[in-house]
Amino acid sequence: MGVVWGFLIALIVSAIVIWIVGKLGLGMTVSGFGGAIIAALVIAIVAAVVSWLLGLLGISLGGGLLGAIVLLIVAAVVLLIADRFVSGLEVNGFVGAIVAAIAIAVVAWLLNWLLGLLGLV
Repeated sequence: MGVVWGFLIALIVSAIVIWIVGKLGLGMTVSGFGGAIIAALVIAIVAAVVSWLLGLLGISLGGGLLGAIVLLIVAAVVLLIADRFVSGLEVNGFVGAIVAAIAIAVVAWLLNWLLGLLGLV
């Protein structure tokens, strides 16, 4: 049961992050919180498939600056792919996807930091 709760909490936190970034107008827009939940679910699925495919090709997403750049590009591609599957999600091209990926990373970090301070994570 703990895995299910962990998944649901992660999904809701991800949806909140996507919704916040969508409201900020940083490269992507989301129609509402319901769209953000669907977008979070689709992004998680697409990210898992992309990571799996990269692993099959022997491409490692290592650490350091190069790893961070590769992860940023992969996140932008995932957003562009998710844009095709989620009707309430719009990404404004590759540059918009890069900006949205950076914004999502920053907002997610801040939200997780705040939840950690409150002892909720």
